[in-house]
Amino acid sequence: MIDGGLEDISISRCTNRFQWGIRVPGDDTQTVYVWLDALVAYLTAAGYPREEMVWPPEVQVIGKDILKFHGIYWPAFLMAAGLEPPHRILCHSHWTVNNQKMSKSRGNVVDPFANILLSSSDAVRYFLLREGVPASDGNYSEEKFVTLINAELCNTFGNLLSRCVAPSLNVSQEFPRFHKNIFEEQCIKQGKDLVDMVLYLPGLVKEHYLDFNFYRGLETIMSCLRQANLFFQEMEPWELKKNPVQHELLETVLHTTMETLRVVGILLLPITPIAATQLLDRLGVQANERRWQDLNAFSCITDHKRSPYEGRRLGDNNGVLFNRIKSETMGHP
Repeated sequence: MIDGGLEDISISRCTNRFQWGIRVPGDDTQTVYVWLDALVAYLTAAGYPREEMVWPPEVQVIGKDILKFHGIYWPAFLMAAGLEPPHRILCHSHWTVNNQKMSKSRGNVVDPFANILLSSSDAVRYFLLREGVPASDGNYSEEKFVTLINAELCNTFGNLLSRCVAPSLNVSQEFPRFHKNIFEEQCIKQGKDLVDMVLYLPGLVKEHYLDFNFYRGLETIMSCLRQANLFFQEMEPWELKKNPVQHELLETVLHTTMETLRVVGILLLPITPIAATQLLDRLGVQANERRWQDLNAFSCITDHKRSPYEGRRLGDNNGVLFNRIKSETMGHP
C-alpha cells in the first residue's frame, strides 16, 4: 500500500452526500469521515480524554480486510492528535467453511456458541488457535473440528491424565517420587527424549506465543504430549503395578508423565483455561504455582534437587478433561 504512494485524505465529506454522518463542528455542510468517527471509538473505550486512560495498546488485533484503515489512517490520525499509535498490529486472515467463503446468503455461517454447547468453550478456543494461521485463511469443517478435538484434546491430552492418575495405578493418589538412578538405568532410552522435550518446551512455546503464532506453539505442545504417550505406552506401568519389586520404576514412570502434564497444563492456561485449571487442580498444583517461572521441570535431574511436588496429595477427581464429540451430534455446514 505504502510503496504505491499515499495521498492526503479528507476527514470530512459533503453533507448532501452523507446526511447520516456526524456534522463537523462549526460547518454544517460537512460530516465527519466515517472511519475517523469509527476509529476514535477505540479512544473512547480506552477512557479518553481522562488522564488515566489506558493507551497505547501493546497490540491491536484486526482483520485483513481493514488493514489499510488501521495500518495507515489510524496511526496518522493519532499522531496528528499528538497521541501514540498502537505498538503493534496483529492482522489476521479470515475463516472459510469447507473451502468456501462464509456468508448468510450461502447459509454456511457457523455458530461458535452452538459448537460450545456440543463440546466446550475450551475445545472451540483450541480449534480456532490450532487451525487459525495469521498469514492465510483458515478452513472450518465439521469433520475437521470433530477429528482434531477427539484426537488431540480427548486422546493425546485428556486420556494421558486419566491413565496416570487412575487409582488402579496411583493407589496412594499422590504425586509419585522420581528415582533418578532407576530412570537412568531403566528409562533412559524411552525417557531421555521426553525429558529433553519438556525442558525445551517453555522456551519454544513462549517464542511462538509472542510471535502470535499460537498454532505453532500448540503443534510443539502436542508433539511433546505424543512423546509422553509413547513413553507411557512403552513402559507399561499397568504391568509394573503387578510386581512389587518394580514399585520404584512405576513411581518414576508416573512422575515423569505427570511432570510433563504439569508443564503442559501451565502452557495451555491461555488457550484452554478451564481444562488446564482442572488438570493442574488434579495434579495438586497450587494456584500460586502456575506462573511462567514455575515451568522449571525435572529439578531432580537439572538441579539435583528433589521435586517440590513429590508426595503431594492429588486433587479430587473432577472428571475427564474433554468428552469425545460424536459427529452425528454436529449440525453445521
